[in-house]
Amino acid sequence: MEDEDENEGRCTRRGSGKALRSKEWHSTEAQREQYNANCKGNTELEHILQKKLLLRRKAEILKAELMHHLDSQMEEFMDSVMKETSTLGSSTLNSHFSPFLTDKERAKLRRTSPSQGQCKQFVIRRSLLDELFEVNHIRTIYHMFIALLILFILSTLVVDFIDEGRLVLDFDLLVYAFGQFPLVVVTWICMFISALVFPYMLLHLWAVVYPTSHHRLLFTALFGVLLLLYQGLGLGFLPTYIVLSNALPPASRFILILEQVRLVMKVHSFIRENVPKFWSSKRDGTNSVAIPQLTPYLYFLFAPTLIYRDSYPRNPCVRWSYVATKLLQVLGCLFYVYYVFVRLCIPQFRSLQLFDLRVMVLCVFNSILPGVLVLFLGFFAFLHCWLNAFAEMLRFGDRMFYKDWWNSTSFANYYRTWNVVVHDWLYYYIYRDFLWMSQKRFRAAAMFIVFTVSAVVHEYVLAICFGFFYPVLFCLFMCFGMLFNFILHDRRKGPVWNVIMWTALFLGQGVLICLYSQEWYAQRYCPLQEPSFLELLKPRSWTCYS
Repeated sequence: MEDEDENEGRCTRRGSGKALRSKEWHSTEAQREQYNANCKGNTELEHILQKKLLLRRKAEILKAELMHHLDSQMEEFMDSVMKETSTLGSSTLNSHFSPFLTDKERAKLRRTSPSQGQCKQFVIRRSLLDELFEVNHIRTIYHMFIALLILFILSTLVVDFIDEGRLVLDFDLLVYAFGQFPLVVVTWICMFISALVFPYMLLHLWAVVYPTSHHRLLFTALFGVLLLLYQGLGLGFLPTYIVLSNALPPASRFILILEQVRLVMKVHSFIRENVPKFWSSKRDGTNSVAIPQLTPYLYFLFAPTLIYRDSYPRNPCVRWSYVATKLLQVLGCLFYVYYVFVRLCIPQFRSLQLFDLRVMVLCVFNSILPGVLVLFLGFFAFLHCWLNAFAEMLRFGDRMFYKDWWNSTSFANYYRTWNVVVHDWLYYYIYRDFLWMSQKRFRAAAMFIVFTVSAVVHEYVLAICFGFFYPVLFCLFMCFGMLFNFILHDRRKGPVWNVIMWTALFLGQGVLICLYSQEWYAQRYCPLQEPSFLELLKPRSWTCYS
């Protein structure tokens, strides 16, 4: 009996052991299945995430292509609308019956009708930076420049505190630069009144006498000679003589000379736009073109454009808070430039070194940063803030004073978009007029004349304002500017050409700041008592060093 009980116990233990092993085996299998299921789920989740990322990238690419397509379509639509609206006033018959004309009849009508669509069209639009600053990412760049200005101010205060033992807010450089300001104001008032009265009275007299004169060609030639004498002597020689004879400081000189150039360009536009209209009306035997009133001309002299029109699109009201903001930004840019010169330029150029290749290379590369800052600040202060402030006060609607020049992939596009106000004047009154006189046969010569006029005027402004002749900007404009205009032309696309454009622009700014700063200090450290004409033309910085 005992043996049977012992055998039963052994069988029972064996059965329980088998049961335990089977349970462990089943639990292991369940864990393996659960692990495989988890791995499979993680793999499927990774595949789903990759598909989502791929779809998101495709959506972003599709969005960019769609926005580019919409932009191009919108630009084409706005161009077509502007062309249609420009022809509505001149030819009502054409607008009503053009759908019923054949292609040959339309081409013949375009040849026989005046080309109004080729003139400058003014429409109500905002400046590009005003639109871009509504985007937080772009406005952050503006905040970065403000932070850099704060650091300039702090560095100046800390250095002055270490050197002097006290906080010094010294603006002697600004006070010197804008010296003799009452004389500047009086001279500007005289220039403005003469530009307002003399050309208008001369045009009015010509328009009254011309129809009844028996010697129209002679009288018109006399009118042109008087106008040239006024522009050459009244607006040209006298302000320059006042600047040089009174030894005005640089900023005061810039105010008068730039206003001199602006008024000459405005007077030319006023005469150029009105005389052909009067001629055409007399040739057709109609008196539909009246003599322009003084009020539109007065508005034009203040308006931020160099193209005369009897009327411009106007905004309904003036936002005085916007005007105050822009004027404060101009003031801030002025102090910004002051600190750039105090911290980056004056310590570098105060001590002159012997003019050699090594010094030249180091000088240019050390001048790139202040040169680029001065470029950005000058653009923002004048082309954006100053012109927008006057446009807002005058309710002037067309605020396209510049385009997206920073996206240019060619220097040809950069020249067209950097300063639209001056470019329009050069294009309509020099380039197109020369093509009209040459019957569109010498486009390269017309472009060369535009570059020459622009380079000469820029060099004239710098020579008078700095007080010495050093044609660095003229050579850069005529040599490298003309060369890049043909090499980096509009067919150059892609990011690499934008990088090349910016690199050349940065180097050009470094060369300008370096050479003109060296010459400025050389003129003061090494003055000549009775210089000859050749000595005046020779740069002083080549032989002067301390």
